[in-house]
Amino acid sequence: MTVVCETERLIVRHFALSDAPFIVRLLNQDSFIRYIADKNVRTEEDAINYLTQGPLASYAQYGFGLNLVMFKECQTPIGMCGVLKRDELEYPDLGYAFLDEFAGKGYASEAAANTLTSTMTQCELETVLAVTLLNNARSNKLLDTVGFSLQGTIELYGSLNNLYQYQTR
Repeated sequence: MTVVCETERLIVRHFALSDAPFIVRLLNQDSFIRYIADKNVRTEEDAINYLTQGPLASYAQYGFGLNLVMFKECQTPIGMCGVLKRDELEYPDLGYAFLDEFAGKGYASEAAANTLTSTMTQCELETVLAVTLLNNARSNKLLDTVGFSLQGTIELYGSLNNLYQYQTR
């Protein structure tokens, strides 16, 4: 399994099809549906299709994608974080989502900062974007904390979003 990065508390690694049960749980949280989207992933079969067509295809095409975030000590999955390339955006963007019970404990910013640095270095990226709904206070704060700068707003998938940018120094 490809490890993207490790921190004191976390391992960020590529997804595998065996992560399907976790994907079903994460993508069906109210917070995921409210702040990201309803991906209509209800079964493990749906999750395998999501992983195959999303993260796994992205690794093959770009060398990066969304990754599983888990505790280093016990290997329990707690979220996902990674850089992905959407057709709608000029540059790749940072994406992340965590199980609600692990929100507000610093795991997302820890994973985001380290995943961003590792991916930008490994894939020689100079610019990474991030988008988040205007009312997603936690996500807006995280992006500021990690070092993104607010560029303005952008309409994406029918909603107005804050558009952030991160550039290597």
